[in-house]
Amino acid sequence: MIRSELVSALVQENPGLTLREVETIVDSFFDIIVSRLAEGGRVELRGFGAFSTRARDGRTGRNPRTGDSVPVEAKRVPHFKPGKEMRDRLNV
Repeated sequence: MIRSELVSALVQENPGLTLREVETIVDSFFDIIVSRLAEGGRVELRGFGAFSTRARDGRTGRNPRTGDSVPVEAKRVPHFKPGKEMRDRLNV
């Protein structure tokens, strides 16, 4: 499901909300998650899962086109851990 499909599904399930209102809600929801992760925090949605970040060390990579070694800087990457309820529903 892509973002526009999510917005359409929410509009159909909530006829009292306009498309613009639902887009604003979805954008705000994602912005809040991203800003919290950028601060180094964690976002937990009970029954769904938890979003956090993990540190990746710097390393030496390889340019696939030329084969040359390229330094890859250390970085933080997003991580999602599904909640128990989600795992149970997926593995019925």
